[in-house]
Amino acid sequence: MAEAGLNPEALAALIDGRHGDPFSILGLHETEAGPIVRAYLPGASGASLVVGGTVLPMTLLHPAGLYARGMVPGPYLLRIDWNGVVQETEDPYSFGPLLGELDVHLLREGRHQDIGRCLGAHPMVVEGVSGVRFAVWAPNARRVSVVGDFNSWDGRRHPMRLRHEAGVWELFLPRLQPGTIYKYELVDSWGQLLPMKADPIAWQAEPPPATGSIVADTGRIRPPRALAIGGDPARKPMSIYEVHPGSWARGDGDTPLDWEQLGDQLIPYVKGMGFTHLEFLPIMAHPFGGSWGYQPLGQFAPHAPFGAPEHFARLVERCHESGIGVVLDWVPAHFPTDVHGLARFDGTALYEHADPREGFHQDWNTLIYNLGRQEVRNFLMGSALHWLEHYGVDALRVDAVASMLYRDYSRREGEWVPNIHGGRENLEAISFLKELSDTIAERCPGKLLIAEESTSFPNVTRRPREGGLGFDFKWNMGWMNDTLRYIETDPIYRRYHHGLLTFGLVYAFSERFILPISHDEVVHGKGSLPGKMPGDEWQRYANLRAYLSFMWTHPGKKLLFMGSEFGQPREWNHDRSLDWHLLDEPRHAGLQRMVRDLNRLYVSLPALHARDCEPGGFRWVVLDDADNSIFAWLRYGPDEEQPVLVICNFTPVIREGYRVGVPRAGAWRELFNSDAAIYAGSNTGNGGTVQAAPDGSHGLPASVSLTLPALGTLILGPTASTTQPP
Repeated sequence: MAEAGLNPEALAALIDGRHGDPFSILGLHETEAGPIVRAYLPGASGASLVVGGTVLPMTLLHPAGLYARGMVPGPYLLRIDWNGVVQETEDPYSFGPLLGELDVHLLREGRHQDIGRCLGAHPMVVEGVSGVRFAVWAPNARRVSVVGDFNSWDGRRHPMRLRHEAGVWELFLPRLQPGTIYKYELVDSWGQLLPMKADPIAWQAEPPPATGSIVADTGRIRPPRALAIGGDPARKPMSIYEVHPGSWARGDGDTPLDWEQLGDQLIPYVKGMGFTHLEFLPIMAHPFGGSWGYQPLGQFAPHAPFGAPEHFARLVERCHESGIGVVLDWVPAHFPTDVHGLARFDGTALYEHADPREGFHQDWNTLIYNLGRQEVRNFLMGSALHWLEHYGVDALRVDAVASMLYRDYSRREGEWVPNIHGGRENLEAISFLKELSDTIAERCPGKLLIAEESTSFPNVTRRPREGGLGFDFKWNMGWMNDTLRYIETDPIYRRYHHGLLTFGLVYAFSERFILPISHDEVVHGKGSLPGKMPGDEWQRYANLRAYLSFMWTHPGKKLLFMGSEFGQPREWNHDRSLDWHLLDEPRHAGLQRMVRDLNRLYVSLPALHARDCEPGGFRWVVLDDADNSIFAWLRYGPDEEQPVLVICNFTPVIREGYRVGVPRAGAWRELFNSDAAIYAGSNTGNGGTVQAAPDGSHGLPASVSLTLPALGTLILGPTASTTQPP
């Protein structure tokens, strides 16, 4: 029997799981008959109030499980009999609103820069009671509930309070603890029950194929001490080792290493190889391993198979202790359509565009974030800051920027919607990227933003106040495509493609570039780096050594995907470890040693890194010797006192007595030779030191006669005794 004065329609909505304001019925209320406590407990066999040690049985008002008790003199607990199992707890509906007015205001305006602390599931103490506060944005839902084992996944048990101003639902569940698995159950505005949803801002998620969110012990996730680099990053060495954490190496039973095991093995390797940075393919929670993380659903949660969130934070800390910067790939361009994720989250196109011409990515069968919606921008901004601030990572590499910048990206005519001016540029995405860069510069000074951007969109690495997007660096995809085309060509035909190696210098200083040989070049039938090289086995690895040496001495920061440093001949497989056994073979061990030595030279010689982004740091010496496929250039450091000469011979023919201009007469030391025996080369070279004569060549006042190894790269520098020519 229903309580007198209780609105029958409201009661029916509560019983049916359609009521949007459960606090108006449940909990303690003043009535004409005095104070009364109501509790909706479907499935319970009985309920009582515990007041000051006295147990007061509650009356069953409705057979669906609505209990009530009047005349409560003070604070109370609920004692619930779940068919023989007794639970005693505080009443979730006895607590007032949880989010502060400032939080609600900032959420409404889409300007909450710590949204990861505001929304999601957070252990806390409220009015002296420990539990978990849940909050989720779902403005168009009729009802949202928290569900889990703690309530038998029954969405009627814990419906949430709606904060209308921001479209955010909240609820505090007493006595829940970290480790609790949960989801949200939503009823859309038409009264339809939606598939259960994972928490978009969960800090921890279940390992796939499970799809639940986990209440993380956020107090255990402490950002590590910042990596002390300082200064202009364009003038610092940056050599990045790109890693897919699930396949760099495998553990017992061919399982992926966890964060702690990776810390034990990967960090010493990266340090020993001389790389300055470690870049992870996206480690945000994702449902399908075959996406390599590029289709994430948990933008705030590290991928569960690798371990707990605090273990990832510790990995970052260990990298910093070893002087290694950490870069994360981050994907704000699109998200997968899995029903437990963001897709039509509250029954409407909430995170995505409603129009598939704007909201569906045809290449990847994914949904595109609606960056014209301030709350969606806030969600993504919060994710970026989450990794930079709470986990202390040093840089975000933003994936698929080109797909964000253009509304017609990979679309035919009629399949896209122009912007308000009738153009193809995505003005909302451009605005978001500028806001992102300015926010990171303000809140996280020293942290970097890197663009994977494959078009000629202007000023990607200029500050927004200068008309740019605000990235610190951009991947030089044009350089990568051109140089790989050249090196894949049989040497006999390279004379006809000479410009593929020189063209990059036409625009090399128009942006601040990273030269990437990434995972994209060793998957999907593209083979491996050794597999791209022409010739017999010796020539393939000589070609590869010469090419990587060319890359390390070319203006621009460096990025190399794992396995390429030792020339793994098979294509990368994300379900398999790298072929570390190959290091027992001289050609692979030699290549690995060469990359290590290149890194050490690159870091130790300012001429090779300090002016990577300045035209004054580079000068062509031999630009037009296409017939011999020879290139030579000078690199200069800040003071121009210690220049470095680089010479590449991309034919399988030794060139003896090849004269090259240099800026000084005297002794020049052979600092590096990609054909050295220690790199499994033929050991053709110049005996360590050569004398430059005061005979001008190539527009320079002195010159040196060199022996150029076949398919080899040399690096020479003046010795301390070298003098200026008269």
